[in-house]
Amino acid sequence: MLTLKKVAITGGLSSGKTSVCELLKKRGAYCVSADEIVHQLLTPKSKIGLKIIELLGDEIVKGDQFDREKIAKIAFGEKQTLEALENLLHPAVLDEIEQQYQKIKEHAQYTLFIAEIPLLYEIEKEHLFDAVIAVVADPNIAKKRYKEKTKQSTEEFEMRMTHQLPIEEKKAKANYTLHNNGDLNQLEKQVETLHQNLTK
Repeated sequence: MLTLKKVAITGGLSSGKTSVCELLKKRGAYCVSADEIVHQLLTPKSKIGLKIIELLGDEIVKGDQFDREKIAKIAFGEKQTLEALENLLHPAVLDEIEQQYQKIKEHAQYTLFIAEIPLLYEIEKEHLFDAVIAVVADPNIAKKRYKEKTKQSTEEFEMRMTHQLPIEEKKAKANYTLHNNGDLNQLEKQVETLHQNLTK
């Protein structure tokens, strides 16, 4: 039996990575999201949560939950702090992705295993995957989407993007590139072709 192909999706902020995952899911792919795994891991009482409190301080806890905005403000405010936080989170996220892959890799009902990992190249883990898809969008379009979705400022978008590799670099490294500057129909056509290429 063929082993299920393990594919990573990466790209800049608000480029449409999640939309691509949804479209692939419609075509039978099993999808996991690094961001969703982080949300699951980020509880103050978990082992990793306690380490994060130790790193960033008690003020990041609000009731029995983490104040994500406060975490982002502290972490993005200082490079060393952000690196320390990522060193805690990334191994745990990759471990969870691998566990999910091992669980379903023999399941014939899935066409692909897809992991959405925004910072894949930054953490240099692309070798863990059979193929990498970069989802890219024109910076002005991505900025507009980001502001509409998060209600955050343009400055916030730009500050977060400075912590990522330039989009051109991600495109050059990836096996496949999807351009998401139009509507969902245009994206869906590209995803259809890509899905055929990955599953043939």
